[in-house]
Amino acid sequence: GAQFPYEDVRDFFYRRNNHIDALDHAAERLFESRGLRIDHLLSDLTGYLDQELGIRIRLADGEEGDRLQKRYEPEQKTLYLARPSSSSRRAFHIAHQIGLLVYGDLIEEEIAAADLASTAARSLGRVALANYFAGALLMPYERFLDDARRLHYDIERLGGLYGTSFEQVCHRLSTLQRPGNKGVPFYFVRVDIAGNISKRQSATSFHFARLGGVCPLWNLHEAFAYPGHILTQLARMPDGKTYLCLARTVHESGGSYLRPQRKFAIGLGCEIGHAHELVYSTGIDLQDEEAVEQIGVSCRVCERPDCPQRAFPPLSRRLQIDENRRSAFPYPFEGSSRENP
Repeated sequence: GAQFPYEDVRDFFYRRNNHIDALDHAAERLFESRGLRIDHLLSDLTGYLDQELGIRIRLADGEEGDRLQKRYEPEQKTLYLARPSSSSRRAFHIAHQIGLLVYGDLIEEEIAAADLASTAARSLGRVALANYFAGALLMPYERFLDDARRLHYDIERLGGLYGTSFEQVCHRLSTLQRPGNKGVPFYFVRVDIAGNISKRQSATSFHFARLGGVCPLWNLHEAFAYPGHILTQLARMPDGKTYLCLARTVHESGGSYLRPQRKFAIGLGCEIGHAHELVYSTGIDLQDEEAVEQIGVSCRVCERPDCPQRAFPPLSRRLQIDENRRSAFPYPFEGSSRENP
């Protein structure tokens, strides 16, 4: 089993190809039956809470030490949302609460089928599934997929069309794997400036590091040097599969001068066989082998012998040190084809 509860939940989503069909259909039915409107979704969802569930929305100024973005008080039937937040985030939190309250039975069915190993993992699973429902309600499957294809998966145009953030759109794109009507299979990842992964989902066979940082040659790191710009990269993993990788920074305000911003790089990518469907392949020669960068999962598990950015030797190989020779590549190891200088 997974070592940590959050790994257990991530593995569950990976086994499901990052797609929860029952919740997607439930979100679509609610959107259509209530006549929700993309351009007025925040007010429509607020009205739904009030009219159908008797729940009021209250905006709360964050007090010192209180960094909650959302708090639901069932006795008061009041949902408190942080005042310094965007409309897309507020709509997401409302949709999340609707998922928990209205579709709790459906979420529990998924939890029961997930075979999660601990109480903590099951609690995290409920939150993750409610988050999934919220994304599906803000960006209903069929409509969103049709627009994604029409716009060639242009993330910024989709965000403008649905009033959602760059990160929300990227995550939603990684879930579009409905049987019989699948979108491009994407991986989705979020890292901080130190390379720590805080979110990762995939509908591809892309391999992520479970612990520690990610490959320094991946364009996720370079994104921090170009804030707000979308970077592209053709990258090949050790298993031989090549991906079109996108990376861009996002930031979240702390709400106060004395509270630091949260800064991340968002990565989204697909296998090169799907790259022509993306607007981001414009101007890139997808057949040019010289344009492909060789990357890995992380140094500890990567056995590439000729990586100039290697920070650690691979765990699976013994070092071969010759005190009289020095290679341009760090840590020569057993089986390396480039041990000589």
